[in-house]
Amino acid sequence: MTIKRKIRMGMVGGGHGAFIGGVHRIAAALDQQIELVCGAFSSDPDRSKSSGQDFFLPETRCYCDYATMMVEEAKLPEGERMDFVSIVTPNHLHFPAAKAALEAGFHVLSDKPATYNLEEAKALAEMVQNTGLLYGLTHNYTGYPMIKQAREIVHSGEFGKIRKVVVEYPQGWLATSLEQEGQKQAAWRTDPKRSGAAGCIGDIGTHAENLAEYITGLKIKELAADLTAFVDGRMLDDDGNILLRFEGGAKGILHASQISVGEENSLNIRVYGETGGLEWHQMEPNSLRVHRRDQPTQIYRTGNGYLGENATAHYRIPAGHPEGYLEAFANIYRNFAADISIRLYGKSKHEALHDYPTIEDGVRGMAFIEAAVESSQNNAAWTPLA
Repeated sequence: MTIKRKIRMGMVGGGHGAFIGGVHRIAAALDQQIELVCGAFSSDPDRSKSSGQDFFLPETRCYCDYATMMVEEAKLPEGERMDFVSIVTPNHLHFPAAKAALEAGFHVLSDKPATYNLEEAKALAEMVQNTGLLYGLTHNYTGYPMIKQAREIVHSGEFGKIRKVVVEYPQGWLATSLEQEGQKQAAWRTDPKRSGAAGCIGDIGTHAENLAEYITGLKIKELAADLTAFVDGRMLDDDGNILLRFEGGAKGILHASQISVGEENSLNIRVYGETGGLEWHQMEPNSLRVHRRDQPTQIYRTGNGYLGENATAHYRIPAGHPEGYLEAFANIYRNFAADISIRLYGKSKHEALHDYPTIEDGVRGMAFIEAAVESSQNNAAWTPLA
C-alpha cells in the first residue's frame, strides 16, 4: 500500500520584501495538503538563503537561482524532491522559470499574467502540451464560492442568452508616482522591462477579463481600448476603459484603474441575460445578488445548503463567518494539488476540484493585454484577440 504524503512545493521569488509570496505560502498551507520544501526566493543569493531560513528550510534547499534549483531538485529521489514549483516573481521571469521547471519535469503554478508577452505564452502552452505536465495560473478570484455559484447559474441557461457584461476593477494606490519613492511593488509594475507592454491592464485588467470569461463561458472576440498613463513620467498605463464584443453577440464594458483615489480593491462584475442577471462585489465576497425578471432580487450567501455543487465544494466554514481572499487563493492551490495527487496515486476526486485556471487562461490573458495595447495605440480601434 502506497503511503500518501503532502504535495511538495518549491518557490521562485517571494523572499524578503515581496508581498505576494507570503500570500501564496499562506494559501498553499491552508488545507494542509502542500508543504514548502525548497526555493530560490530572490535574485540575490544571500537574500534567497536568509529568506529560506525564515521559512525553516535546510540551507541545502535554499538555492541561489531558479536554474540551479531545477537541476538540483531533479537529482533528488522522487520521495524527496519537489512536486511542483510556484512562480511569484515579476512578470518578465514567469516564462523562463516555468520553462526551466517543465524541462526538469516539474509541474508549474504561476502568478498571473502567465508570461511577459503573447509569444512566450503560446510557446509555454506548447511546452505544457508536449510534456503532459500540469500548469495552473493564480487568477485567484475564480476561487470564491459565490463566483462558482454565479458561473453555475449562468451556465444553467436560466438567464437565456447573455447580452451584457460589466466588469470593473478600480484601485487608487498608484495615484501618485509611488515608484519614485522606493516602493518595490510599484517600481516593477510600472517598468516595461519587468511588467511587459501594459501596467494596470496587465496587472489587474487581466483579472477582470478572466472573471468575465469564467462566469459567462464566453470568449472576448474583439475590443476597443483607451489606455492612459495619468501620472507624469509613468511609462505604462495606470487607467483603462475598454469596450468588449463577445462570441455569441454579448457586449461588455471593462474598466480598470490604479489611479481611482480612495478605491481599495473594488473588483465588481454584473452579468445580464434575457430573463435575469447577477452581480458580485469582491469587497463583500460572500454575497451574490441575483435578479430575475418580475421577481424580487435574491441574495445568495456562502455556506448555505441551497448553493450548487461547485460553490459548496469551495467554502470551508459555516454560513455567517467571513471567508475571503486567502481562502479563494487557497482553493486554487488545493485543486492544483488534488490533480497532482491523481498523478501520484490515481486517486479519484470531486469533479469540482478540477476547477482552476490553466495555460489556456494564460494565453487568453496575454492576447487580451496585447490587443488592448494595440487598440489604444490606434485610437481605440476595434482589435481582435489573437
